[in-house]
Amino acid sequence: MKLRIFLPTRILLETEVVSVTATALNGSFGLRPNHIDFVTVLAPGLLSYLPAENDEEKFVAVDRGVLIKQGQEVRVSVRNAVSDAPLTELVEMVEERFAELDEQERQVKTAVARLEADFLRRFMQV
Repeated sequence: MKLRIFLPTRILLETEVVSVTATALNGSFGLRPNHIDFVTVLAPGLLSYLPAENDEEKFVAVDRGVLIKQGQEVRVSVRNAVSDAPLTELVEMVEERFAELDEQERQVKTAVARLEADFLRRFMQV
């Protein structure tokens, strides 16, 4: 299979692979060459792949994005990704990203709660 990872400004990775493993919003999954065509939304995490030329699994830290497997091609489109770093650094990057997402989620929930409270106050005045 051919794995391609697209960023907004460039192609990060283009290589022949034997398998791909990633994490979607509903859990982890694996793809092999004869897997059915597949589309999913990726969660921030580690994408791993086994290159066709050797047996050493490689990793890429990916942000949220979309993965499409069609025929013998796997295309991944994400906003951010890092591939040329040791696994420990990639894990740290993913953990930092999850912390950022948690903080953003808290901020959004706070803003929504304020909007709801304001709406109820104004509704009660009517």
